Amino acid sequence: MTLGPGGSTRSGGRREWPRRIPLGDVSLYVDVVGHGDPLVLMHGGPSADLWSMGAFRECADEHTLVFYDHRCNGRSTGVPVSSMTWENLTGDAEALREHLGFEKWSVLGHSFGGHVALEYALRHPDRVSRLVLVDTGADSAWARENSPRVLAARGYDPATVELVRRWFHGEFTPREYFPIFWRISGAYVHGSGWRFLARELAAGGWRSRMRPEPLIYTGRHLFDGWSVVDRLGEISAPTLVVAGREDFVFPPECQQQLAAGIPGSQLAIIDGAGHSPQDEQRAEVIRVLRTFLAATAPAA
Repeated sequence: MTLGPGGSTRSGGRREWPRRIPLGDVSLYVDVVGHGDPLVLMHGGPSADLWSMGAFRECADEHTLVFYDHRCNGRSTGVPVSSMTWENLTGDAEALREHLGFEKWSVLGHSFGGHVALEYALRHPDRVSRLVLVDTGADSAWARENSPRVLAARGYDPATVELVRRWFHGEFTPREYFPIFWRISGAYVHGSGWRFLARELAAGGWRSRMRPEPLIYTGRHLFDGWSVVDRLGEISAPTLVVAGREDFVFPPECQQQLAAGIPGSQLAIIDGAGHSPQDEQRAEVIRVLRTFLAATAPAA
């Protein structure tokens, strides 16, 4: 596997990545860059895509990075949104690992991707060499029930608080997705939302294909009663928990609960960051990530 300009793999002058890979009932949109131990990156949302994880591309000098869109998200096609079950979401990741020929890989999940990563680590423990959880939780109640209360306590107006409640319960139409997103987007970041947006776009976010239907379906169905808090003790892979101190969706007390439940896990709270510390404090997050991956690297 050789890298072409911009980190895209090429073979004989033909661009190989990104591309769609048929796996069972779904066609996953996948991008593979870099070299070294494999690390799969699971994006958040749901409704986002692999381009929202662009900050982690800095690690391509030491790791083979596997980015992909969850089924029904971004450019992954072929199935109805009702197929977004934990069994299918984790099964897609496992099928992708097998297709790419990795015996094991490190798994990094952000927000909703962290939920998928937790489910994957519990269902396929022998395939996870290391686990990295970025601004996520082990219980959907943090986003659905607690986040509106956090924003209210921080002085946000009742209209914004109600929009956040609706957002995480899927109580909106596809046409309302972008208007609501723009109304509440400032709560996701620490400091200027415009600076955050500029960094996101520069990291590849301009390529994103946002799809509201996965978030609506997840809020109404998949998140209802979801929790793996009582199973965290089963996770055996070395684990790093990373989060922004100002995140309202999964605040520091959520991260402390998450890290405390996973045996031997490490916790890093990033100052000056909200829900996406990899974009707001990129240098610090990449430093913490590199240190963890190097310290827990499999023996040669």
